Amino acid sequence: MNFKKKIFILFLIIFFNNLTITNSSEPKEFIQSIIDETSSILSTQETKEEKIKKLISVAENSVDIKGIGFYTLGSHKKKITDQQKEKYIKIFKKYFLKTFSNRLVDYTDPKINILSSEVKNEKYTIVSSILLATDKRPEVKIDWRVYTKNPDKPLIRDLIIEGLSLARTQKEEFNSIIQSNNGDITKLFIILEEFINKD
Repeated sequence: MNFKKKIFILFLIIFFNNLTITNSSEPKEFIQSIIDETSSILSTQETKEEKIKKLISVAENSVDIKGIGFYTLGSHKKKITDQQKEKYIKIFKKYFLKTFSNRLVDYTDPKINILSSEVKNEKYTIVSSILLATDKRPEVKIDWRVYTKNPDKPLIRDLIIEGLSLARTQKEEFNSIIQSNNGDITKLFIILEEFINKD
């Protein structure tokens, strides 16, 4: 398994195992409540399908999927039409949700301690945390990038695991696909749709 694949799986375990709706608008409390509530969801006796359904709904309300989607397009966003942008966001959302829902409930709830928060500017706060070590994995440093343009509804924009931005990693992968197809974004659409439609 290559490095990016390992990081992506760790992303699924940590990031999406910790998404939920919260009433807290302070970034540090927002992330803490996410961790606490998700632990409760994952510990229920509900079926895998029921848990996935709840967590997908939670992700739609707690993660800035549209913002992440456009970020991963990078400079290509400026080169496509409004119609293509609309199509891309619809596809990306389905891709984003299916990617984690296929894996999420197969993992146990990670234990994460919130350490601190740092306001970068009026739009972003970084919440620092530690994924506690177990006999199977070492301690891992995790920074949550929280988008606070609307202070009453913070949203998760990225995870930075041991210094590696997961959104940036996805951006690089999408750019590689587009560039290797002479800048044709439709090839990215096809690849994402193939994944979405795959059983």
